[in-house]
Amino acid sequence: MEKLFTILLILHVAGGFVGLITGSINLIMKKGGKRHRLVGKIFVAGMMLAGFSALGLSLIHPNYFLFMVGIFTIYMVGTGNRYIKLKLQGTERKPQFADWLLTIFMTLSGILLLGIGVWLITRANNFGIVFVVFGALGLQFVIDDLKNYKGRSRFKNYWLLAHISRMTGGYIASLTAFLVVNAKYLPIQLPSVFLWLLPSLILVPLIIKWSRKFAVKKVVQV
Repeated sequence: MEKLFTILLILHVAGGFVGLITGSINLIMKKGGKRHRLVGKIFVAGMMLAGFSALGLSLIHPNYFLFMVGIFTIYMVGTGNRYIKLKLQGTERKPQFADWLLTIFMTLSGILLLGIGVWLITRANNFGIVFVVFGALGLQFVIDDLKNYKGRSRFKNYWLLAHISRMTGGYIASLTAFLVVNAKYLPIQLPSVFLWLLPSLILVPLIIKWSRKFAVKKVVQV
């Protein structure tokens, strides 16, 4: 079992490193070009490797941190990639098995994260706030999925907006993991809760900015 743990750890570090580098590149690169798509494919491969290996590691040696990172990495990057694929296939309103599986996965995980968070808070553990925040965010994304799949989104290009928010969300998960794991090497020691939420506080406003920039609202027929 320890050999398996070591293998998964190596895969997790490698996948996370690739995801962090390629995610940083695509964050500043011009969107939509061939280079963006190529780097994006590498990003997806690295992040999915990091996500699944994180779940494996958290099962062998129970770890809340790896469990949460694994869940969000798989869901955010998985759905971000799927929205683009559905659009290219011309089936943007016809979710397939993989899409429903990811949504159900996040629904159950979001409820679990909320439960863990509330349980920790009742025991005076402020880290429970992190679980509540991420659990609530996950369930909000699920609600967005259901609206998109049923054609109830207010935006004509919801697939692009979902792609932007999910891929950036996956990058946030990677950056958060990097900061938390390497916190001891920072020149200033910061509270763990702050490190968990810092990437979200910085990058979520960018998601909002880009979404507003590219959003195309549906024309309401009177």
